[in-house]
Amino acid sequence: MSDSQAPAVVSLPPILDLQAAEPLRAELLALRGRPVRLDASQVTRLGGLCLQVLMATRKIWAEDSLSLTVDQPSSVFSEQLAAFGAPELQFEV
Repeated sequence: MSDSQAPAVVSLPPILDLQAAEPLRAELLALRGRPVRLDASQVTRLGGLCLQVLMATRKIWAEDSLSLTVDQPSSVFSEQLAAFGAPELQFEV
Protein backbone atom coordinates (compact mmCIF):
# COMPACT_ATOMS: atom_id res chain seq x y z
CA MET A 1 0.00 0.00 0.00
CA SER A 2 1.50 3.35 -0.94
CA ASP A 3 1.59 6.27 1.48
CA SER A 4 -1.18 7.99 -0.47
CA GLN A 5 -3.42 4.99 0.15
CA ALA A 6 -2.53 4.43 3.81
CA PRO A 7 -5.58 5.30 5.89
CA ALA A 8 -5.50 8.74 7.42
CA VAL A 9 -6.59 8.79 11.05
CA VAL A 10 -8.86 11.59 12.22
CA SER A 11 -9.39 11.87 15.97
CA LEU A 12 -12.88 13.19 16.52
CA PRO A 13 -13.19 15.79 19.30
CA PRO A 14 -15.22 14.94 22.40
CA ILE A 15 -17.98 17.40 21.51
CA LEU A 16 -19.23 17.28 17.93
CA ASP A 17 -21.53 20.29 17.91
CA LEU A 18 -22.21 23.32 15.72
CA GLN A 19 -18.76 24.81 16.41
CA ALA A 20 -17.02 21.55 15.47
CA ALA A 21 -18.89 21.06 12.17
CA GLU A 22 -16.92 23.39 9.87
CA PRO A 23 -13.44 22.40 11.11
CA LEU A 24 -14.44 18.72 10.81
CA ARG A 25 -15.75 19.25 7.27
CA ALA A 26 -12.56 21.03 6.23
CA GLU A 27 -10.31 18.38 7.78
CA LEU A 28 -12.17 15.53 6.10
CA LEU A 29 -12.36 17.20 2.68
CA ALA A 30 -8.60 17.82 2.83
CA LEU A 31 -8.24 14.03 3.01
CA ARG A 32 -10.43 13.27 0.00
CA GLY A 33 -8.87 10.58 -2.15
CA ARG A 34 -7.51 8.60 0.83
CA PRO A 35 -9.12 5.97 3.02
CA VAL A 36 -9.99 7.45 6.41
CA ARG A 37 -10.29 5.99 9.88
CA LEU A 38 -12.27 8.04 12.38
CA ASP A 39 -11.18 7.62 15.98
CA ALA A 40 -14.43 8.16 17.87
CA SER A 41 -13.17 6.93 21.23
CA GLN A 42 -13.35 10.37 22.89
CA VAL A 43 -16.78 11.46 21.61
CA THR A 44 -19.14 12.47 24.42
CA ARG A 45 -21.70 14.35 22.29
CA LEU A 46 -22.77 13.98 18.67
CA GLY A 47 -24.87 16.82 17.31
CA GLY A 48 -27.01 16.83 14.20
CA LEU A 49 -24.81 19.12 12.11
CA CYS A 50 -21.68 17.02 12.69
CA LEU A 51 -23.73 13.93 11.92
CA GLN A 52 -24.65 15.54 8.58
CA VAL A 53 -20.95 16.20 7.93
CA LEU A 54 -20.14 12.56 8.68
CA MET A 55 -23.00 11.30 6.50
CA ALA A 56 -21.95 13.50 3.58
CA THR A 57 -18.37 12.33 4.01
CA ARG A 58 -19.48 8.71 4.03
CA LYS A 59 -21.40 9.29 0.79
CA ILE A 60 -18.44 10.98 -0.93
CA TRP A 61 -16.03 8.25 0.17
CA ALA A 62 -18.44 5.55 -1.06
CA GLU A 63 -18.73 7.30 -4.44
CA ASP A 64 -14.92 7.42 -4.58
CA SER A 65 -14.74 3.69 -3.66
CA LEU A 66 -12.72 4.46 -0.54
CA SER A 67 -13.17 3.17 2.99
CA LEU A 68 -14.40 5.34 5.83
CA THR A 69 -14.33 3.48 9.12
CA VAL A 70 -14.95 4.31 12.74
CA ASP A 71 -12.35 2.98 15.16
CA GLN A 72 -13.15 2.44 18.81
CA PRO A 73 -16.46 4.30 18.90
CA SER A 74 -17.31 5.49 22.39
CA SER A 75 -20.55 4.13 23.78
CA VAL A 76 -22.00 7.65 23.57
CA PHE A 77 -21.05 7.95 19.88
CA SER A 78 -22.68 4.59 19.09
CA GLU A 79 -25.80 5.38 21.14
CA GLN A 80 -26.29 8.83 19.66
CA LEU A 81 -25.64 7.57 16.12
CA ALA A 82 -28.29 4.88 16.63
CA ALA A 83 -30.70 7.39 18.20
CA PHE A 84 -30.60 9.50 15.02
CA GLY A 85 -32.17 6.73 13.03
CA ALA A 86 -31.92 4.36 10.18
CA PRO A 87 -29.41 1.53 9.65
CA GLU A 88 -27.94 3.37 6.66
CA LEU A 89 -26.44 5.83 9.14
CA GLN A 90 -24.12 3.12 10.44
CA PHE A 91 -20.44 3.32 9.53
CA GLU A 92 -18.04 0.43 9.07
CA VAL A 93 -16.50 -0.44 12.40
